[in-house]
Amino acid sequence: MQIAVYSTQPYDRRFLDEALAHHELHASVTLRYFDAALAVDTVPLAQGCQAVCVFVNDILDAPVLEALHALGVRAVLLRCAGFNNLDLHAAERLGLFAARVPAYAPEAVAEHTLALVQTLNRHTHRAYNRVREGNFALDGLLGTTLHGKTVGIVGLGQIGLATARIFHGLGCRVLGYDPAPDPHFATLGKVVALPALLAASDIVTLHCPLLDATRHMINHASLARMKPGAMLVNTSRGGLIETAAVIDALKSRHLGALAIDVYEQESALFFRDRSGDILDDDVFQLLLTFPNVLVTGHQGFFTVEAMREIAATTCHNLDCYLRGAPCANRISC
Repeated sequence: MQIAVYSTQPYDRRFLDEALAHHELHASVTLRYFDAALAVDTVPLAQGCQAVCVFVNDILDAPVLEALHALGVRAVLLRCAGFNNLDLHAAERLGLFAARVPAYAPEAVAEHTLALVQTLNRHTHRAYNRVREGNFALDGLLGTTLHGKTVGIVGLGQIGLATARIFHGLGCRVLGYDPAPDPHFATLGKVVALPALLAASDIVTLHCPLLDATRHMINHASLARMKPGAMLVNTSRGGLIETAAVIDALKSRHLGALAIDVYEQESALFFRDRSGDILDDDVFQLLLTFPNVLVTGHQGFFTVEAMREIAATTCHNLDCYLRGAPCANRISC
């Protein structure tokens, strides 16, 4: 069996090859790696393959799925948790097996959230550059003590809970919001309504899936409810934030700081070296001009442990498909 693996980087090859080598499938499965993202024009790369393996920014809409099906592809393996890029109705209509990696080292994303908060709060990125230039002045690097601050966590899944554990351990007051909160959160903080969380939190961090109900949940109205000078962090999905509204809140000084590891239009930017390119995304370029904005390129998940778990779960999902066995990670409407 041949599998077309799209949007591959050197680290994808390393961990997928490693996982497959230790799986009983290794003798019967061949992985064909492609740097290109999956889209209508790259579907022909999957010629002769029975499955595709894709990542967060690959396009899996109805035309792409129909073209893949016409080539003989019958399985879609997502090596990520989010599946908002997959047309589930089209996949079911075509009889495609689709499975994801629902959870992988949630502590990795939670720890990156803390790293973003502390970098912005204590200005360590600016301090690093200053010291390398022989500038040891402290003016402009003043931060605040996190102990005693209120942190609002929007989304109380595994990553939200891991984030709550970290901030609770730092001595923060933790508030949480989720339509169906995990009962384990009760030992870490207090569940409140979203408006109350926004109004009371010094730091608001997002850990939600991107659904119709959550798209642009951070908008002009929700930003207006936030505590003046608060920090907003998003290590989840870029579409949770209405970028234009955040820029307005930064300009008005109502929003104190912004840290994002994801961006609504990231598919044209992230996971590639663009240092020699002219970036024609004016909104993204504007974000980078703010001294109180920190952007990383969707690296929250990027640890050895998480990559190994992603690869192992992807192999497991493939094994379930080939054996016709029930798969807990299968996604459907």
